[in-house]
Amino acid sequence: MANKIPIALSNKHLHISQEHLEILFGEGYELTKIKDLSQPGQYACEEKVDIVGPKGTLKGLRILGPVRPETQIEISISDGFKLGVDAPIRDSGKLQDTPGLKIVGPKGEVKIDKGVIVAARHIHMYTDDATKYGVEDKDIVSVKVGGPRGLIFDNVLVRVHPSFALEMHVDIEEGNAAGVKNGDLVELIK
Repeated sequence: MANKIPIALSNKHLHISQEHLEILFGEGYELTKIKDLSQPGQYACEEKVDIVGPKGTLKGLRILGPVRPETQIEISISDGFKLGVDAPIRDSGKLQDTPGLKIVGPKGEVKIDKGVIVAARHIHMYTDDATKYGVEDKDIVSVKVGGPRGLIFDNVLVRVHPSFALEMHVDIEEGNAAGVKNGDLVELIK
């Protein structure tokens, strides 16, 4: 398979602002790293919260660090049904016209007016990788998955930055539908 890229499945999680972190966990609170993630500087945290929508609650949503300027909740389409929110498929950070909900932590709760998305599939690439694969930042490509549930993911955003590590990200539902697991190799198609 030419143009091999490792794939990773992303489960529901939350990126949080410092302001919201302190409301939920207490003044001056800092995140507790438990594990580095594949992207440099990103990590899973010990802290978990519950999110409450109009129809239901998802308990134990893990926070990923470091803190961000704006709180963002990434869920699957099925999670949206359970919560009663119609979360759009969006690139990370594109939060305009997205639904909000309530976040409950051990010391408080906060209602966000926006920030709930289903993360769009994308590929992180280091700058040298982009040159190797012949793509540029913000290109849209397709990715072929082999195996018994093989398929082609269309509309995959390429994100190029000197701090990124090579990896395609899909949500857990997309990954399960394709029969892939973390670290499997997929093929970039331009």
